[in-house]
Amino acid sequence: MREIFAWNGVLASQLEYFEARSGQLSMAEAVADLLRDDSEDISLQSARVLVIEAETGIGKSLAYLIPAILSGRKIVVSTATLNLQDQILNKEIPLIEKVLGQQVPVLCVKGRQNYLCHYRWFQYRATMRMSLLDDPEGDKIEKWLEDTATGDRSELAWLPDRSALWPKISAQSSQCLGSDCPESAFCFINQLRKKAGSMRLLIVNHHLFFSDLALRSSGFGEVLPRYEGVIFDEAHHIENVATQFFGRTFSQFQLLDLFADLERQAELDLDPAAVDALRKAVQGLSQRLDHFLRLFPQERGRYHLDALVERISDAVWRSEIDQLSLSLKRLQAQIAPYDGHGEGWGNFDKRIVELMENLQHIALPAETGAARYVHWYERRERAITLSATPVEIAGHLRDNLYGAVRFCVMTSATLSSGGSFDYVKDRLGLDDQAEYLRLYSPFDYRNRSLIYVPESSFPEPTARQYPEKTSERVLDILRISRGRALLLFTSLKAMDLVADFLDGRLNYPVLVQGRASRQNLLDTFRHTTDSVLLAVASFWEGVDVAGESLSCVIIDKLPFEVPSDPVLQARIRTISDNGGNAFFDLQVPRAILSLRQGVGRLMRSATDRGVIAILDVRLFSKGYGRTFLKSLPPAPVVRSLQELSRFFGDEGRVV
Repeated sequence: MREIFAWNGVLASQLEYFEARSGQLSMAEAVADLLRDDSEDISLQSARVLVIEAETGIGKSLAYLIPAILSGRKIVVSTATLNLQDQILNKEIPLIEKVLGQQVPVLCVKGRQNYLCHYRWFQYRATMRMSLLDDPEGDKIEKWLEDTATGDRSELAWLPDRSALWPKISAQSSQCLGSDCPESAFCFINQLRKKAGSMRLLIVNHHLFFSDLALRSSGFGEVLPRYEGVIFDEAHHIENVATQFFGRTFSQFQLLDLFADLERQAELDLDPAAVDALRKAVQGLSQRLDHFLRLFPQERGRYHLDALVERISDAVWRSEIDQLSLSLKRLQAQIAPYDGHGEGWGNFDKRIVELMENLQHIALPAETGAARYVHWYERRERAITLSATPVEIAGHLRDNLYGAVRFCVMTSATLSSGGSFDYVKDRLGLDDQAEYLRLYSPFDYRNRSLIYVPESSFPEPTARQYPEKTSERVLDILRISRGRALLLFTSLKAMDLVADFLDGRLNYPVLVQGRASRQNLLDTFRHTTDSVLLAVASFWEGVDVAGESLSCVIIDKLPFEVPSDPVLQARIRTISDNGGNAFFDLQVPRAILSLRQGVGRLMRSATDRGVIAILDVRLFSKGYGRTFLKSLPPAPVVRSLQELSRFFGDEGRVV
């Protein structure tokens, strides 16, 4: 690795602006050592695990990709975001091929829903032709199918993100006919799997990886070919993503999709009388579903299911579940005679069975032995979803991940809390044999940045005057920084309040999440040097704006999760019941990881310079504030606006 990453190594000879970084070399050597292990005594129950916190500027993707490729092993690289996948495939891999002088056998595998299904496409086209309606989008796709080798919707730049057409023709797992499909010989998914089997390096996202892992654990097949090791980049997302795939859901959307698919198949395969009979059965189930959904309050959000059951009574709840299940069984009986009419009818039976099983598992936990799960529901704008979520994911990872691979690397810029890996070790079920490596950012935070926290008289977030004072202080900071700031909020309400306050008071362009697409906002922010961008949620990470346009990051308060969330409450209760302190063992570490992600938006290159402003005096007024401060970059901490003015210079420009 030294011959590649050192100051006089291969990378330096190939790249004009390459800067040797000791942290990058250390990480590459650690990954290479892990993958080089040929010990015969490595059992299937004890994968070698390496956890690497590689802060901004380390260059971690090259540090794990090069040793993975040179190892000759079959490795899966799993990322949380599409942006990182694109970076690996379009930037890192071509560079590595140039440096190593060899082709890299790599393939990006996406979720099934990203690929067109020939069988569903032909169904859709036949239905549209029977209806005699114009179909301009379908005409474009038909032309595209003459040329595409992948069937990947990303090739359709003109197709809207929320296309109504694509869900009708994509390769959803619930509608897949498998080997019974008459189009299996032309299936893009089958072709992708064959190609993946011959590749040494597969690039996937966390959702696909854990859907494959959950499928393997259920004994119903697999999505990815067998591999020796997995490298998780953006590994701080592992717990949340894995939780989704080892739980169960029953949603209004699942039933509506079933209804639409049934009607479309019936129109193709059945005579008019049978179509009418099936429509009546679907209509009856739809009415029963509407009746069931009226049990749920109108307030949007996530709530405990047992609280709802207690309010309406066990007897009423059980009766509704029984009647909804009975309606599903009636629909199942209605379609049973049509099994010989076409390949899709047997699959409908499987979908109905899965819906019934999930409904029973989630809605009647006492009868399904689901004590290790938290049962909750979520009402959104247009749908209700019922879920059973594992309270702890550690056991699932020990059983299904660490016991299935020889090597596992987990890396991210944010995995430690207060300098300790205890949180990630506990939540991800890592044993004492796991190895840890912490690599600090090479960026000069001490001389090129400041951390600003308001003076002690500034109100805490729980104070009545906090929103008003925060808006005023944000305006003060933006005038000093002359815009050029990313403002990160913990709630939409707080963001909207500050956005309204700034309206007419600030002489710089103000961009607000929700008023344009994410990409449009970022492009405008990046190319309009003095603009200000207000955002929540996804903008806390993945925003990479180097240079003067982002010279200030303002965070409204410490990002503690909403304490009323059912999953969080269940985890808090479990930790407390086991004698732990949930606030310090769970809530503080999770908030620290989120805060570090937000803070990391400031320094994206060695020449960047700016201010991190955290408008939460609890960093000094509360004991746990010291743990947060210990987790922040080693920049000087100031508490007066005069210090910010001096930092930015008399003209408010970065000097």
